[in-house]
Amino acid sequence: MRAVVIYESMYGNTHVIAGAVARGLGGGNEVAVVPVAEATPDLLDGAGLVVAGGPTHVHGMSGARSRQAAVEAGHKDGSGLTLDARAEGPGLRDWFDAVGRIQGWGAAFDTRMDGPAVLTGRASKAIAKLLQRHGLTEIAPAQSFLVTKDNRLHPGEEDRAEQWGRALAAKLVPAI
Repeated sequence: MRAVVIYESMYGNTHVIAGAVARGLGGGNEVAVVPVAEATPDLLDGAGLVVAGGPTHVHGMSGARSRQAAVEAGHKDGSGLTLDARAEGPGLRDWFDAVGRIQGWGAAFDTRMDGPAVLTGRASKAIAKLLQRHGLTEIAPAQSFLVTKDNRLHPGEEDRAEQWGRALAAKLVPAI
């Protein structure tokens, strides 16, 4: 089975989680991990599973303004932030506006600040709805992976993402 893990990442956390999910999906599956800009219709054609994830900005999916603010914050002297190599490219919202129908299974994830979702928001809920709107059937509930106040993944989150990827792979066998 072929799976595609699509990510939007500003400071690298979501990119790391995408890679961990892909490692979990691995075992016998062909898995591609790509930034949003590389998630072309040709790449998605024939994929049995599409996993999409992005950072939570202003309680939901990022937008043009929140992405620009994140880039500016990353460029500030002394910020301690390092921009992901593809941070200044398109975001998931842009991709969803341009992508057509996709068939197969879908799953969504986000990275967000640690705290109750009612206070931090969750981009993954909107990502999951958009995956469904574009034709994918949800294979698992949306998942959040947590970052600290200094914008680092909480210890254990990368391992948890890999475990989630394994759980997704296990669901694919009976789902096919």
